[in-house]
This record gives sequence, C-alpha cells and structure tokens, in this order.
Amino acid sequence: MKPLESVLLRPVLTEKMLGLQEESLKYGFEVAKTSNKIEIKKAVEVKFSVVVKSVKTLNVKGKTKRMNSRQGLTQGKRADWKKAVVTLAEGYSIDLFGENQG
Repeated sequence: MKPLESVLLRPVLTEKMLGLQEESLKYGFEVAKTSNKIEIKKAVEVKFSVVVKSVKTLNVKGKTKRMNSRQGLTQGKRADWKKAVVTLAEGYSIDLFGENQG
C-alpha cells in the first residue's frame, strides 16, 4: 500500500467540476495512475476529514499536439493521467480554495 500523500496529486478545477461541487457534492482529483478506489477513498477521508460516499475513476488520454519548429512541423503528446470523482456524504464539504481560514 502506498503512502496516502502520494495518492492525491491535485484537485481538478474546471467549470464542469465546480458545477458538480455546488449541486451534488462531487469533487474531482488527479490521482496516481496506480491507485485504486479504496486508496483514493482513504486518502480523501484522512486529508480533508470528510466521509466519502463513492469514488469513480477514469483514465484520461493525453491529447496529441502539433507545433511548428525550425525543423518543420513536429508532433507530440501530452501525458495520460487518471481522474477520480469523489462523492461526499450529506453535510460534508471540502474547501479547496482556503476561504474559511483565519
């Protein structure tokens, strides 16, 4: 089992995820590619002191990008990554922006 600090990499803050946070208590995180749902659930519960109701994961494929260089048109690819959507139990929330800190 991995240390819980290495499971959660960063929160996913997109327009769609912010909408899900407000209406259905769902939060998105970029997680380590080798982590599973049980490890993700424990990591979120320990780090944010909340109760997790469910975890859904998906592997996001990296986009192919083209760019001009001095040698001509070159092609590259962004890295693949894993996303977890965590649903919290009623009455809990996560403050990702640190607004409630004194």
